[in-house]
Amino acid sequence: MNIQLKPEHEQFIQAQIASSRFTNADEVIDIAFQLLEKLNSDYVSWIEETRQKVDIAISEIERGEGLDGETVVMEILERFQKAREGTE
Repeated sequence: MNIQLKPEHEQFIQAQIASSRFTNADEVIDIAFQLLEKLNSDYVSWIEETRQKVDIAISEIERGEGLDGETVVMEILERFQKAREGTE
């Protein structure tokens, strides 16, 4: 596979090598791919956790355990007001 890097990417790689953090471009690119893999893995985990939380919330609402929106907003506003009073 032959890849053409954008000039700004080449400059970034050269800057990383110049900083002595890496000895060559392959090291910079390897770390970039490791970080991309971790980012992807974290994102997939976040999606799954969020789906589970949504499923739980839907079940709670179906059982009548949910709060109406106005009540929630009023509670949040009260907390903000208390916090504001505490800092003045």
